[in-house]
Amino acid sequence: MGDEEKNESRAEIGKLAVWSVTSAKPGNGVEMLRDDNLETYWQSDGGQPHLVNIQFQKKVRLKELEVYADFKQDESYTPNKISIRAGNSFHDLREIKVVDLEEPVGWVTFSLLPENSAKEYIRAYFVQLAVLSNHQNGRDTHIRQIKFTLVSMFSPVCGNLMLDWGVHVLQIYGPRQDLARAMGHPLQFTTTEFSMFSCVR
Repeated sequence: MGDEEKNESRAEIGKLAVWSVTSAKPGNGVEMLRDDNLETYWQSDGGQPHLVNIQFQKKVRLKELEVYADFKQDESYTPNKISIRAGNSFHDLREIKVVDLEEPVGWVTFSLLPENSAKEYIRAYFVQLAVLSNHQNGRDTHIRQIKFTLVSMFSPVCGNLMLDWGVHVLQIYGPRQDLARAMGHPLQFTTTEFSMFSCVR
């Protein structure tokens, strides 16, 4: 299939994970990070660093993390140094990189690949975002949204969304999603009868 037959889109897989934070102000809990509302926010309520833990049930292939922050509204609550860590569990996390933010307003995209890495993705069960410091030496932090996004390709041949996961591909047929494939375990059709329906037209 030539490049002219593909249209680039994006997909988000954070819904496949369990999310938790080390602290939260009442009414501004971890659910605010995933409510698709840029007017709400998670607010920490404790000492730094402030941690967001994202745990998947299966080892997944990840490329990017997106954070929505708004310095104009949140001022000293806005993160200015974030550490991104990944591993198999909370106990074996390794720091991938430390990112400095300069008065961010809007979505900020972080690559989850280590510096100078030749890989196209990382594989992990557990990802942690640690807010190490805020602007103006603020104590607690505000983060409005966090998403894991991947570049995807729309295939007009089958009329479905092809999500590039490095090796495996997640295909979305209308409202249905092959979540097993997203977790790195693609479904396999083993009979001719089922193979006939591998592409919905």
